Amino acid sequence: MTRPLLTRRAALGAGAVTLFAPAIVRAGTQDIPMAEQQAIVAPQERANISSFREIDWRDHFDNLDKVTLIADTVSKALHYWAVDGADYRLYPTSVPRSPELTKTGYTEIVRKKVGPSWTPTASMIEHDPSLHPMPPGPDNPLGTRAMYLSWPAYIIHGTHDTRKIGRKSSSGCIGLFNQQVEELYELCPIGTQVKLL
Repeated sequence: MTRPLLTRRAALGAGAVTLFAPAIVRAGTQDIPMAEQQAIVAPQERANISSFREIDWRDHFDNLDKVTLIADTVSKALHYWAVDGADYRLYPTSVPRSPELTKTGYTEIVRKKVGPSWTPTASMIEHDPSLHPMPPGPDNPLGTRAMYLSWPAYIIHGTHDTRKIGRKSSSGCIGLFNQQVEELYELCPIGTQVKLL
């Protein structure tokens, strides 16, 4: 009894057929209008919330004797701890479009404002000359609440444009949904310790 030998040429041929089979099958549909062809659907990506990483305040602060915020620009999340850790909350955020647009490190909340007005910085106007100061209202980029940090022009604020949350979309600030910044605003007194990383 003789056994067929698997030659290198046969193996390469079998591999090519396997590799190009989807294209060959698809080629048979070239005369069918695209609207009538079966859709090729990419696998669904996981929602942004699954990308949040765990942050422990102990890795960044010596104690929790003040309300504490850590803004994680990598996973686009703001972590909140009440004094002594009695309450912990996590909020999705927008973050700066690029690392050079924001500072990282330690700061604190020095001022708070309900219904903030907005004034673009000189660098924003240089980038987009159509920008102009805006009073409080539905078109204001700072949303309904603003908490100003000790660094000039850096703010934790709301946004009316909910598409920005979960994205690199700001000019340096940390943005939250208006409903969530309103909740956080009530929880964070002036002097709240903050770290941006």
